[in-house]
Amino acid sequence: MAVGMSSPRPAHTTAPHTTAPRAAEEKPYGPAAGPDGLGTGLGQDVPGIDPDDLPDGLVVADESGHVVCFNAAAARITATSRADAIGSPLETALPLEDLKGKRWWALTDPYGGLATRNGQPERNLLLPGGREVLVSARYVRERPTGPVRRVVVSLRGTEARRRTERSHAELIATVAHELRSPLTSVKGFTATLLAKWERFTDDQKRLMLETVDADAGRVTRLIAELLDISRIDSGRLELRRQPVDITAAVARHIQALTAGGQAPDRFRVRARGPLPDLWADPDKVDQVLGNLLENAVRHGEGTVTIEIAPAPAPGANDETGTAVTVSDEGPGIPEESMGRVFTRFWRGSKRGGTGLGLYIVKGIVEAHGGTITVDRGPGGGAEFRFILPVSMPAYLK
Repeated sequence: MAVGMSSPRPAHTTAPHTTAPRAAEEKPYGPAAGPDGLGTGLGQDVPGIDPDDLPDGLVVADESGHVVCFNAAAARITATSRADAIGSPLETALPLEDLKGKRWWALTDPYGGLATRNGQPERNLLLPGGREVLVSARYVRERPTGPVRRVVVSLRGTEARRRTERSHAELIATVAHELRSPLTSVKGFTATLLAKWERFTDDQKRLMLETVDADAGRVTRLIAELLDISRIDSGRLELRRQPVDITAAVARHIQALTAGGQAPDRFRVRARGPLPDLWADPDKVDQVLGNLLENAVRHGEGTVTIEIAPAPAPGANDETGTAVTVSDEGPGIPEESMGRVFTRFWRGSKRGGTGLGLYIVKGIVEAHGGTITVDRGPGGGAEFRFILPVSMPAYLK
């Protein structure tokens, strides 16, 4: 009997002549029990599945409250060996406490509690040593309000959830910081103009209004980035595919950069043809090109080379895609940082910006079914290369 739990209700005994009906009653439990107490399979659609194949910890206790299954993930999460857990009372194998220090099994009492209860929702609990674990439980009964025949417990580590929570906290802190500066500027200039309009010359008013306009644009871009991140993370990034002339798109971005003060001879474009017809979202492609070229100009040095060429499309098909490579001659990206370039908030050696641009670029490229990589370029700087599949609509093929 497990310590801290009510005595499990006695199992039903069945006379020999009722063997067939009993088997029908036990149908929800699946195949006959195997050495681990679970049976040769966990379901008709996945016969022969091994509990050790499950990504989460699985612990199963029988009608007497003793552990009959303790898979490899459970052993890893709890730091308890399978040999010590099998046959032990459930409370001994899983000495869980809530965040107030109360023993969880004594509180939930799966075998002696309400007969209408069928489990416990997922919650944070503590193992010995203060390690947090996410636990949910299912009480398996042979009939509604009947005795508990099995308690099935799922265990998950909290590392992934904590990383997500930290990422969300960092995102909120970054947004708050990035919004504070432009909004303070907008508020300050508008308040000054309203209070002392007559005291300023037309040139001074124009300068203040241009500053307000630039800061408002900065806030708009940040909000757009946040919306993109939300859509990428939830898989709801919408693409409106149209024929895209990637060479013309690159030319437009270079023209905008030169109009902004960059020397025209800083850019070199190499187009190897013939290029396949590319069907993609032109606005999203512009967003990718704009981010990569601006990064090369801002953080790189020397000549920025853009190479456009056909390439094998990502995946197992034999289609040809379009590859775009953007490289510079600056210091490049340290080898140890290349694995983090496309993560949130990565800014490299120079501060500035939200650090969300490359994360969004990767999300856009992958939403198109493409791939993007970073490496060291021939000139020593950073080299970004993305490949987009043709993605031609089926009715045009």
